[in-house]
Amino acid sequence: MYAPERQQEILRIARESGRVDVLSLAEEFQVTAETVRRDLKALDRAGLVRRVHGGAIPAGRLDFEPDLAERESTAADEKDRIARAALAELPTDGSVILDAGSTVARLAADLPLDSPLTVVTHSLPTAARLADHPGIQLHLIGGRVRHRTRAAVDAWALRAYGEVRADVLFLAANGLSAAHGLTTPDLAEAAVKRAAIAAARRVVLLADSAKWGQEHFARFGELSDVDLLITDSGLSDADAAAVEKAGVEVQRV
Repeated sequence: MYAPERQQEILRIARESGRVDVLSLAEEFQVTAETVRRDLKALDRAGLVRRVHGGAIPAGRLDFEPDLAERESTAADEKDRIARAALAELPTDGSVILDAGSTVARLAADLPLDSPLTVVTHSLPTAARLADHPGIQLHLIGGRVRHRTRAAVDAWALRAYGEVRADVLFLAANGLSAAHGLTTPDLAEAAVKRAAIAAARRVVLLADSAKWGQEHFARFGELSDVDLLITDSGLSDADAAAVEKAGVEVQRV
């Protein structure tokens, strides 16, 4: 089978099943995993699929959302570097909001033991990491917990964020672009992110470079809502300039 024929068949499978994974395709077509990755890259460049960890989804699936374990293992090195760089943005003695997100959770795990901070979060995994931290006053926002992200959403969470004012929000996003701003797959999570933005004096977005240009179903803000984007060195100069055009400081690590 020639590459164009194989790619057409991969696209058909993706559209029928909603997702394809590299290892299954390699076995089905009796080719190497690297060959499949090249096929997916070609389909991604053509705008026919979107590559995700371990495979791809059809380009029209704006509501696709990887589970927590998958997000934790994606771009792990980049997320570690971003989280370490974010430590410099912590207030000396103040309050922060930690959004639900795998990179923000890494920041929570890296908080120094002597940090005298007030921390507000609606993320159960982040709260669990900080529950025994000796220097932190932890406030857990309640609400309906989404199984896929372990984040509290809906009316209780929105009301609670309306009652606080924090120095810094460390924000997460599934996608960001110049045209459509900040997006995530779920409307309820988007609403909570919007409320968290409104509750903070300064917004620091932690997002690896693969999220640039990605668009998801639920929009929760403009690029201009962000004061600082901390990302990895994979973000090109041209893309960084597009972010900076919106008035956002960009730090690549």
